[in-house]
Amino acid sequence: MYEAPLPELQAASSFVRRQLHGDTVFYNRNIHIEPSNVCTHRCRFCSYRRDDHSQPGAWSMSVSDIRPYCEEKFEPGMTEIHIVGSVHPDKRFDYYRDVVTEARRFADERQTPQRPITVKAYTAVEIDDMCRFNHLTVEDCLAQLKAAGLETMPGGGAEIFAPEVRRKICPDKCDAERWLNIHRTAHKMGIPTNCTMLFGHIESREDRIDHLLALRALQDETHGFNAFIPLQFKARHNPLSKLGEVSAEEVLRTFAVARIALDNIPHIKAYWPMLGKDLALEAMSYGADDLDGTINDTTRIYSLAGSSEQRPSLTVSELQELTASRGWKAAERDSFYRIIS
Repeated sequence: MYEAPLPELQAASSFVRRQLHGDTVFYNRNIHIEPSNVCTHRCRFCSYRRDDHSQPGAWSMSVSDIRPYCEEKFEPGMTEIHIVGSVHPDKRFDYYRDVVTEARRFADERQTPQRPITVKAYTAVEIDDMCRFNHLTVEDCLAQLKAAGLETMPGGGAEIFAPEVRRKICPDKCDAERWLNIHRTAHKMGIPTNCTMLFGHIESREDRIDHLLALRALQDETHGFNAFIPLQFKARHNPLSKLGEVSAEEVLRTFAVARIALDNIPHIKAYWPMLGKDLALEAMSYGADDLDGTINDTTRIYSLAGSSEQRPSLTVSELQELTASRGWKAAERDSFYRIIS
């Protein structure tokens, strides 16, 4: 499939995309909370992590920091608070649960019946570490987080499922089977999630296809994935920097293949703080239908890795104008892809 001429992949992926969503491009109004970048894991592709607080650029938020941060970054009309960060060596489960509780309390005070605010929190890797360090089952962990206010989960930490590649780039993270099982459990508990794939490093195209097929199989089983996000490896300030980055054509080819292979996952997101606005918009013609959101300069994961979007923030008007400039129709959504009028 990957070797097909790019125009053929574009045509096939655009056909699937238009069958599902017509000419609509989705976006939401959101902020991110990244509680810390001090992390026990040593992923070789990561530019975000720090060993400890003595390193330049390290930060950690306390639970009491969450409300002031939300008050600073939140704008009226936002509908999502997205929480994801590191696995801090000194934080235990109560901390992660209380971060969700504080975000939920803030959201409850600011939301309206027309614009409820969703708390999306924690990758499967973070959940796995919470369970291991605190002797919790996945079910117990997710049940407590859900009671605290978690409603949906992001899809990070999947990286690439191929065992040999995973051993080279993130050997101390949970493996593919564990990642998939955490999402399976979340889906069975009524927690929809997203899913991802990190591509453009040392993996092969065959590894990418196998990764997509594993996601497709779980979606056939649970129907719990809302969106798939292809994440391009960014090559600055990490141990894999010497690899450089794949071309824009390879990025678009990967989006197209994902849209064709994952026709059972409703949405494909082109995450503009990672790709940059121009390439993210171009990906709409290769199967993607979602740009993510306004962000309001609340994420540093990709800016630290060299993304062109160093202070990612867009207004609703800018999102709508950018979308219209390529002939698409913008539609605001909530975290579950329900259109907000």
